Amino acid sequence: MRLTVLGGGGFRMPLVYRALLDDTGDDAGRRIELVLYDTDRRRLDAIGAVLAEQAESHPAAPAVRATTDLDDALRGADFIFSAIRVGGLEGRANDERVPLGEGVLGQETVGAGGVLYGLRTLPVAVRIAERIAAVAPDAWVINFTNPAGMVTEAMQRVLGDRVIGICDSPVGLCRRAARALGADPGRASYDYVGLNHLGWLRGVIVDGRDRMPELLGDAAALESFEEGKLFGAEWLQALGALPNEYLHYYYFNREAVASIRQAPATRGEFLREQQAHFYETARSGATGALTAWERTRLEREATYMAESREATGGWERDSCDLDGGGYDRIALAIMRAIARDERATLILNVRNRTAVPGLDADAVVEVPALVDAGGARPLAVGAVAPDQLGLMLSLKAVERSTIEAAMTEAGTRTGSARGAALRALALHPLVDSVNVAGRILDASGALARL
Repeated sequence: MRLTVLGGGGFRMPLVYRALLDDTGDDAGRRIELVLYDTDRRRLDAIGAVLAEQAESHPAAPAVRATTDLDDALRGADFIFSAIRVGGLEGRANDERVPLGEGVLGQETVGAGGVLYGLRTLPVAVRIAERIAAVAPDAWVINFTNPAGMVTEAMQRVLGDRVIGICDSPVGLCRRAARALGADPGRASYDYVGLNHLGWLRGVIVDGRDRMPELLGDAAALESFEEGKLFGAEWLQALGALPNEYLHYYYFNREAVASIRQAPATRGEFLREQQAHFYETARSGATGALTAWERTRLEREATYMAESREATGGWERDSCDLDGGGYDRIALAIMRAIARDERATLILNVRNRTAVPGLDADAVVEVPALVDAGGARPLAVGAVAPDQLGLMLSLKAVERSTIEAAMTEAGTRTGSARGAALRALALHPLVDSVNVAGRILDASGALARL
């Protein structure tokens, strides 16, 4: 079986390889070929050094091949993990810094920054989908690339339901909620609904009983884990649900923006400097690439959403949340379910069909889905609270305006692409003025890249 990773020189690639090593026995490991594709050979070399050290204690580790030729990477693939970052961390830093200059949220996937990231990423993601259709039409595509919801929906317009989007935020929330109840996360099922980075955990079902009311009634238990510390027990009890951590940017927008603006660097700027040092060290040829990667990864995890934690009193992440992984485990669970026809229920980004009332059939939503050899099918979630559905509809309009702008033909780009991009920015709940949206669009240079 051939697994191709697009963006194979990315920093998180060793997490995928670690999961593969943990998941495959002697014989299974030999039957997997891992192909890494990236546009930057130097990054491939650095990550290759880390993977080589990881494989040293695994005699049957999957074979690894690296290439900068997209068609070569795609040809013969059974599964394709898409984890690209168009423009690199320099692009991310720009997407975050430009909105902050206008006093609105600058964040990778949320608010104006998310729209800008979508505008730079979607044209490339769609071109990749077209090459997959031509070169590997039977491959399953598991999309890691952010903004995951809109990228998955855009790629599905080319490849249909063979594209499945993933995110590790929902599974992290679910596990923390189960642990707060003293339950085994693996034995519970979860009622979760939303879009990518905009979802709510509404139920934690253990042995057939929903224990969410019990959790919501216990302020100390609520505030014992990350989301409870971010949002506070009073707000969670008022909501009657546990929001995905990214909703902190909506519910506490003023505090989040103030904290980010006071920080010495945006998240993108921090990661840009941190990872530049890692890649230079890893590709130098000296031993210790794996140690350098692990040290950098732990610092990355420990500083995740640091500004939001600072805005809510300042607190450290629990050690169990620093393990890394999440995306990789979900992706491999999908791969196992499809390849072996082993049914699994996972929270994924999939085409809605009729799962979420109020959203159309083609809208990509983030909900529990049943996965087997036929792919991923969403499970019905029932009625959605008006405040939740309202935000979902608003953000879906933003996502689709971004897709429209990014996919506009060159001959009509000047007029309609700008209008769609302006609409995407101005309609976002976290952008407070059409004039601000226009200035962000012009300062970002996003239209020039389409």
